[in-house]
Amino acid sequence: MTLTEQVAKNIIRKLLKGEDYRIEIVTLINAEFLQFAIEFFKEVVFAKFNDQTVTADWYKRKFLDHELPTKDIAINSGLNMKTIDNMYNSVARQVVIDASNNHYDTLYKSIKSLVDSGEELELTLTLKFRDVSVDLNVSETLIVINTLAVKRAALRGGLWSTAGKRVEKPLMQTLCKLYRVPEENYTSDLQEIDGQEGFTREIDFYLIKDGENYKCEVKLMGKGNPESADSAFARKSKVFIADTLSETNKMQLDSEKIEWVELRDVQGFQRFKTVLENLGIPFTDIDIGNLERDVERIFNEIFVARLL
Repeated sequence: MTLTEQVAKNIIRKLLKGEDYRIEIVTLINAEFLQFAIEFFKEVVFAKFNDQTVTADWYKRKFLDHELPTKDIAINSGLNMKTIDNMYNSVARQVVIDASNNHYDTLYKSIKSLVDSGEELELTLTLKFRDVSVDLNVSETLIVINTLAVKRAALRGGLWSTAGKRVEKPLMQTLCKLYRVPEENYTSDLQEIDGQEGFTREIDFYLIKDGENYKCEVKLMGKGNPESADSAFARKSKVFIADTLSETNKMQLDSEKIEWVELRDVQGFQRFKTVLENLGIPFTDIDIGNLERDVERIFNEIFVARLL
């Protein structure tokens, strides 16, 4: 699952304008989910239609087939890989297969018990694709609905996480290029040795002045996640770029002498100029009147470069 280049560009455009970028992620989730739903319904139609002995096990035979990719088996059973990993501390193929089969059996029993106790409930889902048509009873319909719900939740979690990671570096590159910061004064290609253990950890971005590397942390957090600012302190960052910051966050960052930019603030991304001035990084002031033109030019540079 990847964030498309166009969505990344749209997110950065909105961030530079001080607008909420979240609609871009929601739109992508909707598109991915609807495409999955259509393909999944097609598979359900043909799986049930082609099954010669249509019993309660037809779904399990077709959609929990051990030959399927493990991610598909998990989703089809009503689980996702992250849940399995949290439960069993492993996503090895056999672990996923066993967990999925156990969960499906439990789910089916729960649904059957619910249906049996609700005698007045009548529900039939009719799926038709071209000339092929099948009916799903209440239990089968609820299983399909549950699978779709799990898939949407998995898409939602994955795409929200992917959004921040895929936008962080091009956002910083865009800011630096807008202010014409010399290329020798920034990089995204360095790694940090973490403590005495010697582990390497990827850093979002560095600003560089006279051989000194200033760590830059980017968090596209909302108001509901103020704790995300804590990463700036934990990683000893020198620059912190965020979507929104509370007044407490700002005071804490100032007290620790950490430069910050709140993209949704009145000044928005233009506070990056103050960051550059305070760190002594050379730059050229921007022409706001040509912002959109400059952003498009920069996108042509950085996104083409990322594809090479």
